[in-house]
Amino acid sequence: MTTAPKSEKDRVIVFDTTLRDGEQCPGATMTFEEKIEIAEMLDDMGVDVIEAGFPITSEGDFQAVSEIARRSKNSVIAGLSRANPKDIDRCAEAVKFARRGRVHTVIATSPLHMRVKLNMTPEQVLDLSVANVTRARNQIDDVEWSAEDATRSEMDFLCRIVEAVIKAGATTVNIPDTVGYTTPEEYTRFMRTLIERVPNSDKAVFSVHCHNDLGMAVANSLAGIAGGARQIECTVNGIGERAGNAALEEVVMAMNVRNDVFPWWNRIDTTMLTRASKLVSAATSFPVQYNKAIVGRNAFAHESGIHQDGVLKDASTYEIMRPEMIGLKKSSLVLGKHSGRHAFVHKLEEMGYKLGANQLEDAFVRMKALADRKKDIYDEDIEALVDQEIAAAHDRIKLTSLTVIAGTHGPQRATMKLDIDGKIKIEEAEGNGPVDAVFNCIKALVPHEAKLELYQVHAVTEGTDAQAEVSVRLAHEGRSMTSKASDPDTLVASAKAYLGALNKIVMKHQRDEPAQVAS
Repeated sequence: MTTAPKSEKDRVIVFDTTLRDGEQCPGATMTFEEKIEIAEMLDDMGVDVIEAGFPITSEGDFQAVSEIARRSKNSVIAGLSRANPKDIDRCAEAVKFARRGRVHTVIATSPLHMRVKLNMTPEQVLDLSVANVTRARNQIDDVEWSAEDATRSEMDFLCRIVEAVIKAGATTVNIPDTVGYTTPEEYTRFMRTLIERVPNSDKAVFSVHCHNDLGMAVANSLAGIAGGARQIECTVNGIGERAGNAALEEVVMAMNVRNDVFPWWNRIDTTMLTRASKLVSAATSFPVQYNKAIVGRNAFAHESGIHQDGVLKDASTYEIMRPEMIGLKKSSLVLGKHSGRHAFVHKLEEMGYKLGANQLEDAFVRMKALADRKKDIYDEDIEALVDQEIAAAHDRIKLTSLTVIAGTHGPQRATMKLDIDGKIKIEEAEGNGPVDAVFNCIKALVPHEAKLELYQVHAVTEGTDAQAEVSVRLAHEGRSMTSKASDPDTLVASAKAYLGALNKIVMKHQRDEPAQVAS
């Protein structure tokens, strides 16, 4: 990090949209409680603006944004709205409870989007943008306006509309690369030209929001800052629609490690990056790819003999940042059935986890139970165990017991006992294979219309006693819910993963039910 005095003009505002754009990633839907937990972590780690959701879409989203707004201590809490009065009013109502709230309104500005999607002329888009910013500004002081598909918009029109919305009261102007189309050099020129040509550009903060369709979201985001923007919109682990968004941990560490070429600063506590990554991965059931920059499992792993030799002599030979900088500590401590609570807590802290008292106790009990079935407990086992504890903390439907009869002579048969809202129910079902029998049991106990989109199994560690990690994705009413679970018994893990996805469907339906009345 730079030791020079920090100038406010060089500060980059970190705008996290994990809970809004990130959740739009197919299958990444989070529960109300998971959103609250993630928002509190983002608030604690120094995120300047948390985009908490899209309040008009459902009663559940409105409630989540409102509750996050109430609980925020430091961050600005933003909600997204389309370019219409009902959206803006609902958004303003949701964020009004925050110490500092923001309405973020968006409309497309590219010729293609205006013609095909909006069926509007540029003049109509300009007039509507001014009207909506004015409406939002009459209800709240902090208003962000976004030009969807900005990088494929005509510069002359973009200059006109940006000048107009700033005059109407927009305090932040977002110039997104919505479809991940631009390149770094192009984006720098684009941003610099826009800021130079808009007469009142000094009255607003310019923002970048880059998607990763060509793998350049992080590079483009930093290029936009070089062009004069001072806010980066990003997500933890880079999750988001299609190929995702710019990854928060990557843009933050790029500025931290290469401050000589990215001479800006931000307020993020980098030692919380690993914890944030693990929490989001657990809540969304989206695994972080092993070779993911900064927070991937292999980010600080060295297998090549030449690399290992260099790292042993001096870590800086192959590590441009220390694991401790992102809150990651490495140790050779392997847990087993004789390990105590202190060793378990120490291991969790090294891995970047911070659990509440109840979560910690539950995780410790599960670790001891796992140790009775498995000789050694490795980091990957702990990670799978704790992620499942976080994801299942608020489940209404829980697996109590499962017995499966399988073999060469079918049909296979499963007997299952579930705890559904405190009531025990038992069912027996047959299937074309043991997994099918297990899932048929669940369908009999909890009737539903969800379709199985994904069923995936892989081992957490090596060896015949390794835990199986199962991922399940269910499609229901146009939304996909993903869950993962682990257990030394593949069929138990399968049942838990399926129930995890089903719990998300049940909870979302429960949260959104009042929306029918409200509308």
